[in-house]
Amino acid sequence: MRATALRYLRGALNQPTADFRPGQWESIQAILESKRLLVVERTGWGKSMVYFLATRLLRNAGAGPSLLISPLLALMRNHLEAAARIGVKAETINSSNPQDRARIEQALRDNQVDILLVSPERLADDAFVQNVLSPIADRVGLFVVDEAHCISDWGHDFRPDYRRIVRVLQALPSNIPVLATTATANDRVVRDVMAQLGKDITLVRGPLLRESLKLQNITMPSPAARMAWLAETIPTLPNTGIVYVLTKRDAERVAEWLRIVGISARAYYSGVLPRPSDGALVDNALKQRGIAVEQFNLYDEDVKSALFREVLEEELLANRVKALVSTVALGMGFDKPDLCFVIHFQRPSSVVHYYQQVGRAGRAVEEAYGVLFHGEEDDAIAAYFIKNAFPPQKNVSQILEALDRSEGGLSTRQMEKCLNLSSGQIKQTLKFLSAESPSPVTKIDNKWVATPAAKGYMFDQSLVEEIATIRHLEQRQMQTYMRHQGCLMRFLGEALDDPDVRDCGKCAGCQGRPLLSPEYNRELTNRAAIFIKRNFQPLSPKKKWPSYGPLPIYGFTGMIGDAFIAQEGRALSLWRDAGWGRLVADGKYVHGRFDDSLVTACVTMIREWRAQPYPQWVTCIPSLKHPDLVPDFARRLAVALGLEFKPALSKVVDNPEQKTQANSYQQAHNLDGVFSVDPANVSATPCFLIDDMTDSGWTFTVAAALLRREGCQAVFPLALALNSPRMD
Repeated sequence: MRATALRYLRGALNQPTADFRPGQWESIQAILESKRLLVVERTGWGKSMVYFLATRLLRNAGAGPSLLISPLLALMRNHLEAAARIGVKAETINSSNPQDRARIEQALRDNQVDILLVSPERLADDAFVQNVLSPIADRVGLFVVDEAHCISDWGHDFRPDYRRIVRVLQALPSNIPVLATTATANDRVVRDVMAQLGKDITLVRGPLLRESLKLQNITMPSPAARMAWLAETIPTLPNTGIVYVLTKRDAERVAEWLRIVGISARAYYSGVLPRPSDGALVDNALKQRGIAVEQFNLYDEDVKSALFREVLEEELLANRVKALVSTVALGMGFDKPDLCFVIHFQRPSSVVHYYQQVGRAGRAVEEAYGVLFHGEEDDAIAAYFIKNAFPPQKNVSQILEALDRSEGGLSTRQMEKCLNLSSGQIKQTLKFLSAESPSPVTKIDNKWVATPAAKGYMFDQSLVEEIATIRHLEQRQMQTYMRHQGCLMRFLGEALDDPDVRDCGKCAGCQGRPLLSPEYNRELTNRAAIFIKRNFQPLSPKKKWPSYGPLPIYGFTGMIGDAFIAQEGRALSLWRDAGWGRLVADGKYVHGRFDDSLVTACVTMIREWRAQPYPQWVTCIPSLKHPDLVPDFARRLAVALGLEFKPALSKVVDNPEQKTQANSYQQAHNLDGVFSVDPANVSATPCFLIDDMTDSGWTFTVAAALLRREGCQAVFPLALALNSPRMD
């Protein structure tokens, strides 16, 4: 049997002299003997080859299809190609291939699929369970849990959906082999995962040291200095790589900066969508997949983003870009053996996160670099993510109370109407609750209903606090790592309980000197600082009013037609950001007046913007709390532009601040009847509509519609700062 497996291995890798890595054959053999197995091996060891080869051998023996649960299916396409070379027919059901769903379901019923790859979220999909899982449940040949650390509450990447996997595992017959794999788990997580997998678990654990990887840490507080360093250093590095950032807004900003200095780079994150300039790239990708452009345009944004991320991965795999600038979205499952550098623009949240990401480099090259920066913003970002990792008790209580009051349940949109919670908060809470056992909520068709378990349900706050404490300790460990003077690879190995730790001999600590110069060009730094200040943010106009009629006084419902819609606007900065954002915050909350330099900056932005038809007058959003703040700025801007200022809008209702409203319905409803328009101060010509800060965009949307209704030809929103949670 080993000889047969070796022949398949060589065929999959297309290498006639390839051999098993230590532990690979033993893992396959354990699966063939119907054992339950946890494999903890470094990225690139070949965990996917274990389950593909085991699947091939089991199918040869007449077993049913394998079922693989993995969180990031889109990143496994190169693995699927290797599986295809040994005749393993693999299919995946995920958000990016709705057009293939019916074909795959039929192929499963006909026993024409060897291994099915699905995300853990699918286990909560009633249609998937009924149409896919139930028909094959009694003939599954192998059950695989990829990235098994997600099962553990203590894991660095715990996901509520993985709790469903544990329930499935407990229901499986004892003779069905189970394989759980991960590259990143310390002893505590390993013990927890093994306990949840059941009795008689075999552990296969290998060393973490990657011989080719050269590690270096650089403390550089200023984002502009780090951007200058990237601009100067990346062109000198071999092949291609990844620049990791902590937020979506930084992914966009750093990628744009690299393109400006002549480096081919693209932003990658969950929710990323193609820009107008990506048309040819997207058209070609759709053509390859047999998807018509018209069909693509009908997909929702989640599906569009999943497809576009595939395109971006292919660009990196084919070396058509020098780097992807990515959040953690490009992590588990991505395999590019010749990746030569991984640079962290900011410090990750834990050693486990860092090792998993930096381990993407150096798998099949003699030399690769892993550079970790520490910036001034790192601690604040880490604290934000720790604080928001679990839904707070008040959100849980509000949702359960709303479901209890409802008849027949509520959709998420209906919850937005009756609860002041964001769409993301509602979905996060429902996902967490639905993964509890027993679950206090369940989904029937498109509505959520409370179950009997909702009575007396209490959120385990002590567990959340304990996990938060661990997360803070992980942050302190990363701070210690940044200061470490010895072997950096040994530090990571000890933190991850590697059974075979030793000095690597290659990192900056072992060499006693920087591997890459930590110096940065002052001129480039100045350019980067100017770029940050001039990194103007587009404000896309809203095209539809929220459902369920939040604006009965104004009478706005349905689509926002051409007669009422705003033009695309601009924001000068990101709120409290390193560019103009801090000056905007100081002007609003410290000085009570916006600095003249912000007027000059807005004039520069408007000249580069070239809005058409060009506005002929200026107005602003009024405020009862700060009645002079924005009008004073708008008047000075109008003078600088040589335009007339007109106070066309007045505020007639003292409503709660918009920032206290959490979702689209509440944000729009909070503005109903708040503004009145003075027709005498509305010109038919286009105008600039000024506000100090915009978040959801509904204030601009409502005010623009009111001005348009009074005859204004076009309204161009302009905010001093954008405070957008979606970019965090």
